[in-house]
Amino acid sequence: MKADYSSSTSRASLDFKRSPHRMKADDWFLTGAERGNPASRIDARHDGDTAWSSGNAVRPVPHGAPYFTELLARVRELRAGDLLLFTDWRGDPGERLDGPGTEVAEVFAAAARRGVVVKGLLWRSHWDRLLFSEAENRHLGDAIEAAGGECLRDMRVPPGGSHHQKLVVLRHRADPRRDIAYVGGIDLCWSRRDDASHAGDTQAAPMAEVYGARPPWHDVQAAIEGPAVGDVEAVFRERWEDPGPLTRNPLHRLADLVRREDTRPDPLPPQFPDPPACGPHAVQLLRTYAHRRTRYPFAPRGERSVARGYLKALRRARSLIYIEDQYLWSPQIAESFAEALKVNPDLLMISVLPLHPDQDGALNGTPQILGRNQALSILKEAGGDRFAVYGLENRQGTPVYVHAKVCVIDDVWATIGSDNFNRRSWTYDSELTCAVLDGTPDGREPADPAGHGDGARRFPRDLRLTLAREHLDRPDLPDADLLAPESFFAAFAASAEALERWHAEGRRGPRPDGRLRLYEPSPLSPLTTVWAAPLYRIVCDPDGRPRAMRRSGTY
Repeated sequence: MKADYSSSTSRASLDFKRSPHRMKADDWFLTGAERGNPASRIDARHDGDTAWSSGNAVRPVPHGAPYFTELLARVRELRAGDLLLFTDWRGDPGERLDGPGTEVAEVFAAAARRGVVVKGLLWRSHWDRLLFSEAENRHLGDAIEAAGGECLRDMRVPPGGSHHQKLVVLRHRADPRRDIAYVGGIDLCWSRRDDASHAGDTQAAPMAEVYGARPPWHDVQAAIEGPAVGDVEAVFRERWEDPGPLTRNPLHRLADLVRREDTRPDPLPPQFPDPPACGPHAVQLLRTYAHRRTRYPFAPRGERSVARGYLKALRRARSLIYIEDQYLWSPQIAESFAEALKVNPDLLMISVLPLHPDQDGALNGTPQILGRNQALSILKEAGGDRFAVYGLENRQGTPVYVHAKVCVIDDVWATIGSDNFNRRSWTYDSELTCAVLDGTPDGREPADPAGHGDGARRFPRDLRLTLAREHLDRPDLPDADLLAPESFFAAFAASAEALERWHAEGRRGPRPDGRLRLYEPSPLSPLTTVWAAPLYRIVCDPDGRPRAMRRSGTY
C-alpha cells in the first residue's frame, strides 16, 4: 500500500524533516512567470506562480519491452467511461505490446469497443519515401476510429517540424487512485520493444546497416501517478482543442476529403478531478512549441520551457551532469553546458550517445555528424578531461541505438522526456519532458554532492545508478563506488578503456564486462563541411524562436 502523502504539502518548498538539507523547489523549477507562456492553462491549474505539482510518485521505466508490457496490462483494465489519451511521433498499428494478439491497434481498438474514451493525436509526418511514418500513422488511426475511438493526424507544426511528444494518459472514472500517465522517449512503434539485453525488437524498422537486422534500442519512459497526471492530460487537451485545421496543405486536405478522413476532433468529456497525492515527488512539465505564423492558442508566441528549465538547472550544477541523448548536435545547446563546465572547475559531465547515425547515406548522416562534432568540440574545450562521451554496444558487439532523453544534475534534479539536446527540440518541434524533484533524501554519501544544502535525492540518484549498472554490466553488484561523482566518472572511463583494449587486441580472451565504447568524432573534410553546414542548419536543426530571441540568443 502506498504511503499517504498529504496534498497540503507546500508547493513553494520541499521540507525534509528527517534531513538537515532543505531545498526550495523554485531554486530548480521554473515559476509560472519564468515559463514565459501565460496563455497556457497548465500553470493556471496551480496556486499563485507555482508551475508544478507536488505529491506524485514517479517511476522510471527503462526500455520498451517492460513499458509495453505494463501499458498492455493497464489498458486492458480500463472500462466504459474511462479515458485513454495519447500522442505520438510514430505509431505502428502492428507493433506488439507483448506477443501475438497484442498489437497496438487491436489493444486500443478493443478498449474503444468496451466503451473507453480513446483519443489520439499522431504527427501527420512527411512522405514515407523520406523514411518517416505517414502511412503507419494513418493506419493506426483508421483501426482505432473503426472501433469507435478517434485518432487524428496533426500537422500543426512549422515547415519541416514534427509533433514529437510521446505521452499516454489513463484515467479511471470510478477510482482516480489508479490513474497514471506515461511521458518519455518511447514511441508506440517498431524497434522500440527491446529490453536490458539489447537483442533488439523482432519487429524492426529499417536503420543504418551497422545496427543489424534487429537494431538494439535503448530508451526510457516515466510512469507518473498523482496530481501531475492532470497536468499531462491538460497538455493533451490543449492540443486536442486547438480550433485550427489539422493541416493547411491543400493537397493533404484534398486527400483527406477523398479518403473521408476524420479531421474535426469531437469534444472531450470534462476533465476528471486530479488524482490524490500519493508520493514524495514534485513534477514540472517542460514543453516546446514553435513560434508559428499560424499561432497556437495555448502558446501564441511559442513555448520554450524545455530550454528555460535546463538553463535554470544548469546554473546550479556543481558536481555531475549525466545525460543520455539521441543527438547532442547543436553548438548553441552545447554552449549552455559548456558555460556550466567553465565556471565550475570541479563539475564533471558524462554523455551517452549513439555511436552512429540512425540512417545510412551522406544526406542523412553527414549533417548530423557535423553538428555533433561542433557540439562535442565546444564541450571538450570547456571541460577538458572533466567531459566524457560514450556510446553503447551489446554483448555481441552490435552498436546500441541510444534514443533515451535523460538528464540528472547533482543527484537533485532529473528529467525524462521527448526532447533531445539540440536547437530543434528546444525551439521547433513539439516536446514534452517531465522534471522531477524528490522529497526523499538519499542518505548515502556524499550526502550533498553539490554543496548547496539541497542534499542528494533518492529518485535522481537511483535513476543514474540504474542506468549505470546496465552500461557497466553489473546489475547485481554493490554500487557504493558509483555514488560519488569522481568515482562514478572513473568507473565509466575504466570500463570503456577495458572494452576498447579488448577490441584493439583482436577480441582475445573473455570479453570484459561493460557496454561502454569511447565515442570518437568522425572528421569531415572542408569541402564536406561546406555542403553539409546549410543542410544541418536548415533541415536538421532549425530555429523556431521569434526573431528578437534569435538575435539576442535567448529562449
